Amino acid sequence: MNLVKLTETIIKELVKEPDSISVKEFPSEDDAEIIIQVMVPEDQMGKVIGKGGLTIKALRTIVQASSYANENKRVNINVDSY
Repeated sequence: MNLVKLTETIIKELVKEPDSISVKEFPSEDDAEIIIQVMVPEDQMGKVIGKGGLTIKALRTIVQASSYANENKRVNINVDSY
């Protein structure tokens, strides 16, 4: 499965306005790494990050496991607000 699509699907289920989410992959200097940038509205950051960062940690674990099963690349997910 495409890691960006997987990330986007999970994040969109967490927020009130799924159409306001932007998930993109950016090139990395290291061929063994994938960088995924997630942009969410500022008022939805709490839902994406979760209490103590538990939600984003779980998301990173799921996406990383999917990567190891398919591409065997390290995944770096950055979440930012606008």
